[in-house]
Amino acid sequence: MKINIVDEGLKDYEEMHAIQKEIFSSMVEKKKHGIPITEEFLFIVEHTPVITFGKHAKSSNLLISGERASELGVGIYNIERGGDVTYHGPGQIVIYPIIDMELHHLGVKDYVHLLEEAVIMTLEEFHIKGERVQGASGVWIDAGTDQERKICALGVKCSRFVTMHGLALNVNTDLSGFRMINPCGFIDKGVTSMAQELGKEIDMAEVKKIMILKFQQLIGF
Repeated sequence: MKINIVDEGLKDYEEMHAIQKEIFSSMVEKKKHGIPITEEFLFIVEHTPVITFGKHAKSSNLLISGERASELGVGIYNIERGGDVTYHGPGQIVIYPIIDMELHHLGVKDYVHLLEEAVIMTLEEFHIKGERVQGASGVWIDAGTDQERKICALGVKCSRFVTMHGLALNVNTDLSGFRMINPCGFIDKGVTSMAQELGKEIDMAEVKKIMILKFQQLIGF
């Protein structure tokens, strides 16, 4: 099995979404007709400022008007992933695996756990302790305390075991973008970044390299 690792750099959300959908739909169609999947994809990208709503998101979690968002140059999209509302912007590493979970003997819960574990293992390399919170996807810092804060959001779509969407890890992200929303629908939890936790800017290329390695190790490439 070949995995294509593609670093898209800084890319508009709508353009990246269209690329994902095209590859995802092609792989789903192949599975419908019994055609073997011979290659998979791992896209790495930073987005220009954008707010995305998952299929179960509440509109009340947007704290500014659409007009104000437009004035600020922030796009708003309703998309087909799970989860609520999140913000993407420069300094945040977004990873979109488009894979056939069936080939890796993974169910949806296993796959989500794998994505979280890849982030936890990456953070560990920088001496940051990432944790899970029961009932809430993604990766958190100081889980179970009144200082609980999210460092990585996660949301996926699956059809016939093919995946799209993925995770967003705040590395050097300007966290003020999250003030436009109730991140992931929460009103009582904070948001953080690797830079905020360590008090310095982080080498994005190094984080990407480690994230890819951890994902490959966990999924068996």
